[in-house]
Amino acid sequence: MDIKVTERELRDRIERLCKAITKRYDEWDTAVILSRVSQYYFTGTMQDGILIIKKNGEVMYFARRSYDRARIESPLACIYPMESYRDAAAAAGRELGNTLFETELLTVGILERIKKHFSIEKMYSLDNIIFEVRAIKSPYELHCMKESGKRHQKLLDEIVPSILKEGMSEVDFTAELYRHMLKIGFHGVSRFSRYQTEMIAGQIAFGENSLYHTNFDGPGGMKGMSAAVPIIGSRDRFLRKGDLVFVDIGFGMYGYHSDRTQVYMFGETPSAEVVRAHRKCIEIQKQAAELLKPGSIPSRIYESVMSGIEEEFLENFMGFGSRKVKFLGHGIGLHIDEPPAIAEGFDRPLEENMVIALEPKKGMAGVGMVGVEDTYIVTPEGGQLITGGEKDIIAV
Repeated sequence: MDIKVTERELRDRIERLCKAITKRYDEWDTAVILSRVSQYYFTGTMQDGILIIKKNGEVMYFARRSYDRARIESPLACIYPMESYRDAAAAAGRELGNTLFETELLTVGILERIKKHFSIEKMYSLDNIIFEVRAIKSPYELHCMKESGKRHQKLLDEIVPSILKEGMSEVDFTAELYRHMLKIGFHGVSRFSRYQTEMIAGQIAFGENSLYHTNFDGPGGMKGMSAAVPIIGSRDRFLRKGDLVFVDIGFGMYGYHSDRTQVYMFGETPSAEVVRAHRKCIEIQKQAAELLKPGSIPSRIYESVMSGIEEEFLENFMGFGSRKVKFLGHGIGLHIDEPPAIAEGFDRPLEENMVIALEPKKGMAGVGMVGVEDTYIVTPEGGQLITGGEKDIIAV
């Protein structure tokens, strides 16, 4: 059963957005929100539409398709039908003044269509401001994410070992995994904010395929279906005894995600070398999790943890060969990849009820990717684990 956000919470989100914009651009007049995920965050519905927020707090949401569904799903009353941006301009007023857009998503074509009907003085970027507002989760959002984390734990601890079978392909495994995900409540898609990033569930690979080059900015690898569809899994890689099975997947409920990685060894016991590397990653993860407290600086967490890792272990840490990432973790919520990252350059202090996924991993030649990933809530006591991981390699 779906659950709905209240009008009071939506109004609070809009008010926090207006305050955050004013703090950065006091001269602003209008914020225009076009992305469906951001529209969902501020309205409780996800349609083809345009959300207009004025500096004085006035809100107007114009839904092209489906206006009727928007009225059913959103507790807001300020929803209007729209055939084109002309209708929105007639109702909201043509003059937008100094206007903020989600510039990472706004195409030239859409901007030109907007300019046909609206007058804009200056343009500013809204993307990072929205992420800052979204980073601090409400009790409603934390409830969704904790519930996702519980199902995620059940999936990886109990269900995955039961469906791994010798001779199955990565695609067979992914299909069976996805079926079980839906059955226990998965909302059906893993959403990413990174431009043109596609993912059904996550990165899934057998053996050396978890070291394969990807266009996705993560430490793990995945060969995928083909050059045209480098996700899901390979039809030609079949599960054999002695294979390491790498499962790095998002789960989600009501739009909100959790993120976890679990590694399995099929048909054999992992070698002492593999176990040592994996446990070192767990140690690093726990060290970083202890630092997830309000006031902590993400870049300093990264520096502190990375500086304590032995030089030898850093080889193929957070990737393999030349394909390595420069972070230890990332924010998560309506998108799996949200600010802040636990990385250099992220100097804004953490705040209570931010949610961070930590993922220390290490590539091992001829074996695959070992390591962990789990989702944590920032609390005064450190990261609160909600995905039940921090686990050794599971032998199947």
